[in-house]
Amino acid sequence: MSNTFSVVFLVALMLMVVLRRWLAQRQIAHVLAHRAAVPAQFAGFLELPAHQKAADYAIAQTKFGRITLAIEVAVLLVFTFGGGLQALHGFWNARLEGLAYGVALIFSVMAISGIIDLPLAAYRQFVIEEKFGFNRMTVKLFIVDLVKQTALGLLIGTPVLLAVLWLMAQMGSLWWLYVWLFWCGVNLLILFIYPTWIAPLFNKFSPLDDAALKARIEALLARCGFAVSGLFVMDGSKRSNHGNAYFTGFGKSKRIVFFDTLLGRLQPVEVEAVLAHELGHFKLRHVIQRIVLLFALSLAFLAVLGQLMDAAWFFKGLGVTAQNTALALVLFFLVMPVFTFLLTPLMSLLSRRHEFAADRYAAEHASADDLIKALLKLYEDNASTLTPDPLHSLFYDSHPPAALRIARLSAN
Repeated sequence: MSNTFSVVFLVALMLMVVLRRWLAQRQIAHVLAHRAAVPAQFAGFLELPAHQKAADYAIAQTKFGRITLAIEVAVLLVFTFGGGLQALHGFWNARLEGLAYGVALIFSVMAISGIIDLPLAAYRQFVIEEKFGFNRMTVKLFIVDLVKQTALGLLIGTPVLLAVLWLMAQMGSLWWLYVWLFWCGVNLLILFIYPTWIAPLFNKFSPLDDAALKARIEALLARCGFAVSGLFVMDGSKRSNHGNAYFTGFGKSKRIVFFDTLLGRLQPVEVEAVLAHELGHFKLRHVIQRIVLLFALSLAFLAVLGQLMDAAWFFKGLGVTAQNTALALVLFFLVMPVFTFLLTPLMSLLSRRHEFAADRYAAEHASADDLIKALLKLYEDNASTLTPDPLHSLFYDSHPPAALRIARLSAN
């Protein structure tokens, strides 16, 4: 049975790699083929140099994605068939036991993965983002962020991991249900505390002081019957030139956050239209739907892990001769992306449907024309290609292609 599972896993891994590389190659070829001219429907809105910058940015990101894919696969194979996880087990098993062993093993895997990812993250930030004029982060800030993220991960992750491992060991055959309930509670708690306790560790949030814009936004919120705890501007420009706006928090802790780069680029009526789109996600319960879906999937995955915990073929089939709860947890989350990769287009489809619905909501409560203008500016400012490969976009993109999205808005 273990040999059969090894073959199944390797075939699934190979198919995932081939599909991802094929989609990447399609994206590069398609974007290159349309690089020479601005699409007809965007003529007059976007200059050729901006269109070509977006094409080059998309190609650079896709090529870099192929490199990261190769590294991810290599790391996965080293941890499994290469004996890496088995070696970590041997090291910690000789020194620790019980929950301490489990925490040490899992944090070791996370630390090794983080160290491998570090130069990739630095290259993405200081080479690719720098080349296209988006990077504003200093090396010092990069290091400070890394230290804060690590400290926060240890502070929150250690007690959570201890609780999960304890539940796995003590709750019998239904441990996965108790872990799921605990996990849901932790996620909901983080949703509540993130705006006021976590986000300010990384960015400065100032109350929106533009009186005219504030009045316009408050009027929109009143029309939509939506209450928030505050309107804030985030100093996103200290890390990147990319612009954005988002809601954060839950219940009474909801707040609206604008990147300072966004406010510096859009007109007040365009900011209102963008915000109306984001309001649409909340009013149409997209956020709740996504949370429910996430919780449902996590329950299903944990139930599957519950069946695999005592299956020797699962461990041996992935190159590990030892068998315990911590190893099962690590192995499961290492290989799960291989088997769930084909869910990606389904999740992308759901997200795109939500985007279309939020656009319709925005057109009803603000101006569709102003949203189109804002989107065109954001596509240009963020160097988002207007000519993605249709299959690549269908598989990965959480937002509809620009041409289709704007065409539907124009019809409103």
